[in-house]
Amino acid sequence: MKIGKYTLKIIESGFFALDGGAMFGIVPKPLWEIANPPDIENRIKLATRNLLLEDGNKKILIDTGMGTKWNKKMKEIYSISEEITIESALADNGVKAEDISDVILTHLHFDHTGGSTKNENGKTVPSFPNAKYYVQKQNFDWAINPSDRDRGSYLKENFLSLFEEGVLNFIYGEEEFDDEIKFIVVNGHTFGQQLIKISDSANTFLYCCDLFPTISHIPIPYVMGYDLQPLVTVSEKQKILKQAINESWKLFFEHDPDTAFVTLKETEKGIRVDEKFKDFG
Repeated sequence: MKIGKYTLKIIESGFFALDGGAMFGIVPKPLWEIANPPDIENRIKLATRNLLLEDGNKKILIDTGMGTKWNKKMKEIYSISEEITIESALADNGVKAEDISDVILTHLHFDHTGGSTKNENGKTVPSFPNAKYYVQKQNFDWAINPSDRDRGSYLKENFLSLFEEGVLNFIYGEEEFDDEIKFIVVNGHTFGQQLIKISDSANTFLYCCDLFPTISHIPIPYVMGYDLQPLVTVSEKQKILKQAINESWKLFFEHDPDTAFVTLKETEKGIRVDEKFKDFG
């Protein structure tokens, strides 16, 4: 897929699992379990799906997955797959960690920035040594001092060394990264999450991160129990879906285990999936 000056590549960097009830909030299990079958511990399978944007020597990575800094207990709790890492997934696409020029982080939850750092010689260091990292300042401030409710999602070993090494750059609101990349800030899931809009005159892809983690979350009431402000999420979903329909956006999913992106359509039940795609091919 080509958008403007960028060639887009999908980077499938692994799988993990979270409680199905937490993923769907107030929605009863009989409604979500058909499309999202849980395991014996009520967890549903989730992907960490990243985007790589390439323009010559410029290689931009959006989010970094779960990373490899997990102990045995946490691997079991989150059913973290060890077969694939962000580094191995990039290598499969002919890209080394040293080649990444920029890392755009949607927010600093562990499943979005876990791969941003790694342990090396007893020290936590940036995983992409030549990259500049970007995140909303609002989200960084919250991550440094989160609430008791979401403290477990913000693990400082995933991002604090980026700040200390001087490679973490702050975004202030809905800025434009360049002609093709724009940030859309949403605050329902957490404070200062940024959706990544990638567009030119022919195509628009919205990297949905945790506003729409899977295709099952497109219906308005399907809001995660993890969200700090669920009514704000509802409002944000309504606004984004309306704009996506009006401007023919494609929605890109970070966590859906089977579908990378979709087109949308209007139905009697509201906006729903039209076509599903696993890749750009």
